[in-house]
Amino acid sequence: MRQFVVVSHDAPLDGNFSLSDLPGAGRVDLLCRCLNAAFLTSHGIREAVHTYLVVRDEATIRLSGSTLRNLHPDERSTAALLRGALQAREQAVGHREVEPSPGVFVSKRGLAEVLEAIDSDGPVVQLHEAGNPIVDLAAPAAPTFVLSDHRNFTDGEKGLLAEHVDDRVSLGPERVHADHAITVAHNYLDTDGYAHY
Repeated sequence: MRQFVVVSHDAPLDGNFSLSDLPGAGRVDLLCRCLNAAFLTSHGIREAVHTYLVVRDEATIRLSGSTLRNLHPDERSTAALLRGALQAREQAVGHREVEPSPGVFVSKRGLAEVLEAIDSDGPVVQLHEAGNPIVDLAAPAAPTFVLSDHRNFTDGEKGLLAEHVDDRVSLGPERVHADHAITVAHNYLDTDGYAHY
């Protein structure tokens, strides 16, 4: 199992955004690209992946590759899945999830609760340009990668990560977008640390 936790600082909590202006909707376009990078392959889906979108530290949308349906390469349809999840958030009670669409779950958890609840047999790895080179890390079997959207982690988020993160790694000498970081992380694991193609 591979897991990704993407922290979103600006996406609207109520799901009240236009599908025609995803960048203007708190960079929902970036969240859509992160989901496509996390799950989609050419003509397929990565079933052994979970992705958590932590929105403004007040809602978490969890997507599970093994049961996920209706995820397509275009950002608009992916944004519609996210909008539906955020609109269903009020149905969630506490940290209990509701499932508004197959494989899409929403709860009222923030980053602290997600980090505490992650069910992983592997390390929690923060992706950050100032981290150690990923090639110095043996490719883990079941990692959880944590990354931010287009904004830096806040001081509070940095404190939480310091409590939960096992490794802080960089994916290369150039800063890349969050969705590209997910693609590079997948490739690193797919090739057993760039050892096998």
